Amino acid sequence: MVTYSLKQSLDGSWCVCRLGFSLFSDLRLGAAIKLAREVARDEHLRSGRSVCVEMPGTDASIRLAQYAGTAAVLEQAA
Repeated sequence: MVTYSLKQSLDGSWCVCRLGFSLFSDLRLGAAIKLAREVARDEHLRSGRSVCVEMPGTDASIRLAQYAGTAAVLEQAA
């Protein structure tokens, strides 16, 4: 599964990351969530892979969106 994550900077702005690399930065929280969901949905539609969006919570990550793999991919895994 591909994971996009939101991370808060010291100045309070947010960035959208994948594999630890910042893709977009200096965003407000609402804009960061919206952009991360759009990017994740686009990747899922193009690749058919499972993709999710997470942000840090107090105890664990909070999943904000999840786009499951295609039916063909799920059948092959079974």
